[in-house]
Amino acid sequence: MSITFENVSYIYSEGTPFRYEALSEINLEIEEGKMTAVIGETGSGKSTLVQHLNALLLPTKGTVHILGRTIEAGTQPKGLKSLRGDAGLVFQFPEYQLFEETVIKDIAFGPKNFGISEEEALKRARNAMKLVGLDEQYEERSPLELSGGQKRRVAIAGILAMDPKVLVLDEPTAGLDPMSTVRMMELFRKLNKEHGKTVLIVTHDMEQVFRYCDNVIVVEHGRIRTQSSVSEFFRDSSVCRGMNILPPAMIRMRDLLNENGFDIADTVMDTEALVNAVERQVKRHG
Repeated sequence: MSITFENVSYIYSEGTPFRYEALSEINLEIEEGKMTAVIGETGSGKSTLVQHLNALLLPTKGTVHILGRTIEAGTQPKGLKSLRGDAGLVFQFPEYQLFEETVIKDIAFGPKNFGISEEEALKRARNAMKLVGLDEQYEERSPLELSGGQKRRVAIAGILAMDPKVLVLDEPTAGLDPMSTVRMMELFRKLNKEHGKTVLIVTHDMEQVFRYCDNVIVVEHGRIRTQSSVSEFFRDSSVCRGMNILPPAMIRMRDLLNENGFDIADTVMDTEALVNAVERQVKRHG
């Protein structure tokens, strides 16, 4: 199955001097059960695109199909509450979705809002805190007094406590240190591979795309520039460079070797294969 966009456009401030078409005639299929990266330059429309997945934004034109539901321009979608439970969105700026007095209350709010008992909601909240690396000392702290990275963990935990089928993450590791970033990305991969959750990640970090994602969508000026598997996308680094995005270190090394006389196939995608290819050519010409 897939999540589909059919001729979707979105216009901010329609009918005013500030009118801005953020998305234009988007046609897109997103595979369920996969981990997909959404990339593009700042202002390309990435965040606007993913906010259609739980009807936070409704299309100005076109139709979105997700999890058996249809969101069509000009109509008020039904079952919004259940959709927002099934498709959880973590904003680029986590402080936008933190509002309770304490961390534990904030994380438990979603499950309670969907009719889960307080006892079960608190249990889910504590489990989610463990998943994102927050121990019990944070439970009674105000989420608004935390660091940016800690706020992001609380926001992610609040979505995980809902147990969504689709997890939409807008720059989820911004503000995290390198070790926390790795742990968080490993968590998302585990949720995808072991628990079958569809994961979409808006990111500028090509290392994350390369290491963790199955597919990649490139948004440019409100349109889909390209969509492919990650392995196909990184066969040619010119797309990244054309958008002023630094390709992953592995791809840069492959390009550098080719620029200096080696002949490394564009299918070489990991360190072991790269080393083997270099070794064979050195022996052949040594």
